[in-house]
Amino acid sequence: MRHGFQPVDPPVRHGLRAIPPGLHLVSTPIGAARDITLRALDILAGADVLVAEDTRTLRHLMEIHGIALAGRPLIAHHDHSGEASLRGLLGLLAEGKSLAYASEAGTPLISDPGFELARAVAAAGLPISAAPGPCAAICALTLSGLPSDRFLFAGFPPAAATARKAFLADMAKVQATLILYESPRRLASLLADLALVLGGDRHAAICRELTKKFEDVTRGTLATLAEAFAQRSVKGEVVVLVDRKSPVESSAEDVAAALRGALGTMSVKDAVGFVSHNLGIARKLVYKIALDLDRP
Repeated sequence: MRHGFQPVDPPVRHGLRAIPPGLHLVSTPIGAARDITLRALDILAGADVLVAEDTRTLRHLMEIHGIALAGRPLIAHHDHSGEASLRGLLGLLAEGKSLAYASEAGTPLISDPGFELARAVAAAGLPISAAPGPCAAICALTLSGLPSDRFLFAGFPPAAATARKAFLADMAKVQATLILYESPRRLASLLADLALVLGGDRHAAICRELTKKFEDVTRGTLATLAEAFAQRSVKGEVVVLVDRKSPVESSAEDVAAALRGALGTMSVKDAVGFVSHNLGIARKLVYKIALDLDRP
């Protein structure tokens, strides 16, 4: 996701510190420049080599916080960098260099091209660590008012309507809060499809411009949100969150029938867990019904 930094005054100064060899994944602000950790600043100040999805964005962030490039390499690595770039970075790591990789905004590898680099480094058995920090998906989840005990980050839905509907249908029964990124120009279409495919009565939230001056969170059912945004002009970064499907009311007879089917191939413990998850019924209740079953 693309975000503009909000400068801070005065800049924070950091001295150089020795950074251990290996790849260091650095989380960067999604809006407000102060949303960066001291550890992330230390890594940016002391790494031998700086790697970025967008070198201009990283250079600007370093200038805000008073971190000098000091003659160090600043290398762009993105979706179009290719194998030659990847081999070059692995070569630097093999030489014992410390590399700091920063996404354009947020946590590396979350909707970010750093995934191939991190996977290659891990596969080569080279050191890799992460300096955690801002993430639009998690920030939106904390503001949404939706359950956070279980959630699924599903990234960007397909742009084409048919593919998008199929994509959403695959997640219709997921018992977790769904988190989606979307372009503002496709938000209305996404909300209409969400209401159609998942049901208009599901609770949802739309989070825009997180941590920025015009941050906005709109909550409601998918039906009301789809209607509200149908003709609205939207700007900025958008995160859409949707509550899980409400459990369907099941009778004791339904549970017993499901248990009998599961017990044909599963242990009692596994069958109870399977039925509890599928029907959205408390495990203790399913277990009690299982104990009362007449089984051969």
